[in-house]
Amino acid sequence: MKLPPLILASASPRRADLLRQLKLDFEVIPSDAKEVFDDHLSPQELCQLNAHRKARTVAKKLPDALVMGADTLVFLDHQIFGKPASAVEAKKMLLQLQGRTHQVVTGVSLIQLRAHRERIFAVSTDVLFRSLTPGQVDEYLSKINPLDKAGAYAIQDSGELIVSEISGSFSNVVGLPIEKVEDELAAWEQPESRI
Repeated sequence: MKLPPLILASASPRRADLLRQLKLDFEVIPSDAKEVFDDHLSPQELCQLNAHRKARTVAKKLPDALVMGADTLVFLDHQIFGKPASAVEAKKMLLQLQGRTHQVVTGVSLIQLRAHRERIFAVSTDVLFRSLTPGQVDEYLSKINPLDKAGAYAIQDSGELIVSEISGSFSNVVGLPIEKVEDELAAWEQPESRI
């Protein structure tokens, strides 16, 4: 792909690993934008807004680059499960999710300020958790660090202990819907039609 210099505006090593699968050169410059939460927004809108804020903060410093921001949240019904503040909160989250299907939504924003181009989208994946006892949750939490993960879990790290099935993009649950990102970057490289 022929793209402008690509910047990943995320400190997530998981997102960087996923983006490397596309064999693209990119630089990681984490965004310092603060995430916002607004009960009036849908999960998709909220993730897209935060992805946009992250990408735009970095794009202002590098207007010629193509900057990618992303934000992932876990939702059950209308309740948001962000990153837990403690091990106790992580266990509480997993016990709420056990035996139920929840949604993992990732919003992605691609911005190239100098070219006045932006594309924002969101991808949702359904995740069904196994029925879990408190002991099984403790065992899972002993294997990972839940504090930097939305919903207090990482599907790629011993996920088989807690996840029964998924419907949709696996990489989206990890933190970046790589199939959709690849399509969007391929479209970005095509010249836009002018009216």
